[in-house]
Amino acid sequence: MKTIGLIGGMSWESTAHYYAHINRLTQQRRGGVHSAPILLYSFDFSELEALQRKGDWATIALRIGGAAVKLEAAGAGLILVCANTMHIVAGEIAAGLGVPLIHIVDPAAQAIRAAGLRKVGLLGTAYTMEHSFFPDRLRNFGIEALVPEKDDRALCHRIIFEELVRGIVREDSRAAYRRVIGRLVERGAQGIILGCTELTMIVGEGDCPVPAFDTAELHARAAVSFALDEPAA
Repeated sequence: MKTIGLIGGMSWESTAHYYAHINRLTQQRRGGVHSAPILLYSFDFSELEALQRKGDWATIALRIGGAAVKLEAAGAGLILVCANTMHIVAGEIAAGLGVPLIHIVDPAAQAIRAAGLRKVGLLGTAYTMEHSFFPDRLRNFGIEALVPEKDDRALCHRIIFEELVRGIVREDSRAAYRRVIGRLVERGAQGIILGCTELTMIVGEGDCPVPAFDTAELHARAAVSFALDEPAA
């Protein structure tokens, strides 16, 4: 099994989910007491979050790209960036590597297509919902992405940064997300992409009237399949 390189800390709450997903899936596939060989580079998120607010994506690309190179040098056979938003600079990161960077959008798109859906709502940080990297990549799979209206985008972003990345889950915020999801469904969304790796902390099966696609779990699943040289599941 190839060693999986994780770039995390964005936030550590979701990185912990990646670690659990990857090891649980590895044990399911290999049996016994198997777990995954993992190398983790974990950032202090406050430093990257400040760069996000400045819009300094060039420095973010250099910082994350440098971490990816270190993981490859340490023996990682593939790299995952454990955050949706940071895939804004996925191209720059991948360009500096000699091993694959598994893009978070691709396994989500494959799962959406397998479900027979063609129009989905996209939830995430304001950066994810307002930059084009996610909808553009989905479009390559024949999938249209709907994003919430401006006020709903601001609400989603605030809850992620003021609550979820700090490990706080509030029932009023869960109810707010349900309303945002409902408005996306009214606009024609056949499914909902949980395009922030913390969102499963607040959005579960009972909160979504249409299929939900957890990008973190799907990303982890794709990584395990690649590491085991198996077809993606």
